[in-house]
Amino acid sequence: MKILVTGGAGFIGSHTVVELHEAGFEPVILDNLYNSNREVLNGIKGITGKDFPFYEIDCNDIEKVRAVFEKEKFDGVIHFAAYKAVGESVEKPLNYYENNIISLLVLLKVMKEYNVDKFVFSSSCTVYGQPDALPVTESTPRKPANSPYGNTKAIAEDIIRDHVHSAPGIKAISLRYFNPIGAHKTSLIGELPNGVPSNLVPFITQTAAGLRKSLTVFGSDYDTADGTCVRDFIHVVDLAKAHLKALQLLDAQTEKNYYDVFNVGTGQGYTVLELINTFEKVSGEKLNYSIGPRREGDVEKIYAQSDKVNSVMKWTAEKTMADALLDAWNWQLKITPKK
Repeated sequence: MKILVTGGAGFIGSHTVVELHEAGFEPVILDNLYNSNREVLNGIKGITGKDFPFYEIDCNDIEKVRAVFEKEKFDGVIHFAAYKAVGESVEKPLNYYENNIISLLVLLKVMKEYNVDKFVFSSSCTVYGQPDALPVTESTPRKPANSPYGNTKAIAEDIIRDHVHSAPGIKAISLRYFNPIGAHKTSLIGELPNGVPSNLVPFITQTAAGLRKSLTVFGSDYDTADGTCVRDFIHVVDLAKAHLKALQLLDAQTEKNYYDVFNVGTGQGYTVLELINTFEKVSGEKLNYSIGPRREGDVEKIYAQSDKVNSVMKWTAEKTMADALLDAWNWQLKITPKK
């Protein structure tokens, strides 16, 4: 199958392109490079030995998206492209609603025009808000999101669900990620944010490498084991492989109008300080960090129950948090030798 990967030069997207290729799919990358880097394409080639078709296009530009569909004749779409920083979404909500929702509408419209019927959506555990009970399952009620970013994912899920049940309909899966971290074992691709990282692990590795003076841990007064937030940290390669399983599940469906949601996590929650301590052990580096105030939009604690994705999609996380942190550190050392 030929698969369009929007945001394919990004962190999760680039790893998914590699896994798609290794599983026999034909990936095509579409990315506007807003929060990614063209160098990632060289990393993908270094791993796969292939130059995959790449279009530097914004998913909000319907005419350019149509032209790509006309040329490539896709069998399915994996949609990663979106703004993704919780804190920034609180500061710039209209930017997030405009970009994340319109890009989805454009893709669904063009898919319908070109009879592309398989769609995998990059959703998020943020749709659960702060859940009343842990771990969260797919039947855990969605709550008002703690941030505009999270709300764009909830709205997008509703749009996809409604569209799936229209005529002629498509087959779609929303994958509710938890917290992807790590890098490819080759250290040829990894998390490469533009500017100051909004995610925890690249800020940790950049601090350890001397690019940042110190790391701020947001909040130490949460109702958790050590007062810091709890998250379900998943290796990005494991997460990438879940997208292949989703495509295979969609391809096996004999009827259109299929839609389902899956949590993609390890089923284990760790605090931010536990993550930092694990990083210090695997890297041998002492991290300079301090405790700051809570950050608006952050959920106190969340982690997945993974029974559904394990049984229905036949997927399970294989790598540990320590594996992911060591891979992330090796990636950081490759792109920025420690000062």
